[in-house]
Amino acid sequence: MKRCQCRGEVTAYLSLIFLLLITFVAGVMESASIQMAKNYRRADMNRAMECMFAEYQKELLEEYEIFAIDGSYETGQYSEENLTDRLEFYGAGNMKHKIERIQFLTDHGCSLFYDQVAAYMEDWYGIDAMEELVGQTPQWGHQEEKGEGYLEEERKQNEELETLLGEQQGELPSENNPIEHVGNLKQSQVLNLVMPKERQVSEKAIALQETPEFRTLNQGYGEFSDVAEETGTLSTLLFGEYLLEHFTAYTDEERSGALEYELEYILAGRESDQENLEHVVNKLMLIRYVPNYAYLQTNAEKKAEAKALALTLCSLLAVPAITEAAAQVILLSWAYGETVMDLRSLLGGSRVPLVKDDMSWQLSLSSLMSLGTEEDVNEGKDTTGGMDYRDYLRMLLFLEGKEARGLRALGMIEQNLRKKSGLTWFKVDLCVGRMELWTECRLRREIQYRFPTYYGYQ
Repeated sequence: MKRCQCRGEVTAYLSLIFLLLITFVAGVMESASIQMAKNYRRADMNRAMECMFAEYQKELLEEYEIFAIDGSYETGQYSEENLTDRLEFYGAGNMKHKIERIQFLTDHGCSLFYDQVAAYMEDWYGIDAMEELVGQTPQWGHQEEKGEGYLEEERKQNEELETLLGEQQGELPSENNPIEHVGNLKQSQVLNLVMPKERQVSEKAIALQETPEFRTLNQGYGEFSDVAEETGTLSTLLFGEYLLEHFTAYTDEERSGALEYELEYILAGRESDQENLEHVVNKLMLIRYVPNYAYLQTNAEKKAEAKALALTLCSLLAVPAITEAAAQVILLSWAYGETVMDLRSLLGGSRVPLVKDDMSWQLSLSSLMSLGTEEDVNEGKDTTGGMDYRDYLRMLLFLEGKEARGLRALGMIEQNLRKKSGLTWFKVDLCVGRMELWTECRLRREIQYRFPTYYGYQ
């Protein structure tokens, strides 16, 4: 009797173990089945996302090395449905999609545009190629800062001379007076002084209100700091090199875009080629004025020449203070005249060193009086080892504000693709480069699954 009871207990125990084992196996199979269903949904979504982003704007890539999909799909009007419909077309149907974050080329100070440019330029040039330029950037910034100071010094020197002359109730003679002559030159249009005689300024213009810098832009939402690249001096230089490589300037031979002087537009942001070139020339005048005046201050021979001329002009006044003040203003006028010669050299395709010496100095004091007259035939000389016009543009591009450069560059891209490629509907603020979605779908037996999917061009 006891034996039978023992066997019955063992049988019941084994039945329970078997039941638990079956339950465990069934649970594992169910979990694996659900996980497999999740993987299938994720795979469907990843495939659809990759297919959608494979529809990048071909002309944008071929012309400017930038990946982005046109969020308007050639309609000129952006809608999120445009994107979700494409996902469904590529196999992500029967799911609910919500765009959690999305970034267009113009968002966050054109950061996506900058990131793609930096990645492309690093692959193309390599970081080592930029090391020499990185070492020059502090000097570029110092040059710009000193320019404003020298303009203030020029104003003070002229005011001091006028005050001293007023106290003596006298004035300097007009004959052989470089101060008066240069003062008259400064009242004329600067392009008339520096343009090569055989060259004509382009008359092309664009409507600024239609550019990304001035119109109301379509904006994305959400931050992408987890995938964005770090920016610094190197990335700023790389962006400048990209602009020099993909956009034309005044000294280039082949120009067929919406504007002739595209780099000048990126620097100035004006509507016409003439205004943009004039703006850049004025900035270069300031940059060149600084080292020219600094050189004159360190050259004893030229200072003595300026003082001798000042003595001649002030001979009737016989006041030493006036002579000293006049000598300084003559040096400032001389530096301006030399700067005009430098700009003629640069616009003519020649090179000008950043810092002058006796060999690279162009304008004599006696020739200053003929500057801008019919007797003026000097077009500027080429200095071996100097910087050409594009080298100076590289400096200006580095010093220009980051967001302004990005928006104007994208605006130039937009204008060119519309004109040259016939993409009349194309807008850079509708071009998507990064996106993350949250997708919700039903697996089976009312099991809901929600997951994120991210894709972005790097």
